[in-house]
Amino acid sequence: MADNELLQQWLDKASEDLRVAEYLSTMHHPTPNEAICFHCQQSSEKYLKAFLVLNDIDPPKIHNLLDLMYMCEKINNNFNVLLPQLDVLRGYAVLPRYPNELEINDEDMKVAIRYANIVQEFVLKVIDENE
Repeated sequence: MADNELLQQWLDKASEDLRVAEYLSTMHHPTPNEAICFHCQQSSEKYLKAFLVLNDIDPPKIHNLLDLMYMCEKINNNFNVLLPQLDVLRGYAVLPRYPNELEINDEDMKVAIRYANIVQEFVLKVIDENE
């Protein structure tokens, strides 16, 4: 049986990352698009790890959303519906944290927030159905 306290900690951290992204998106220009997309990726990563915790799996210390999705899919094959969103969000795990040539515009940022919300809604629904 899942450790409910640990599960809640993962859910709280995931929610916090998404709230940070949404709050930062309200800033006046220039909007910190790279930081917002990073938090969207982090939120999605933590929601996937929360699902693993729910199923008594110690989440691996990885950031690859697709690898995490495949782990979740072994438990619940419906996770593959998140592939389009996770494929986009996975690009924001590392590159936005360092100076590079990755340019993230306002539309990319809006899509990242929308996709992170889709991941959140899906995982919370699946967790709710399993509790």
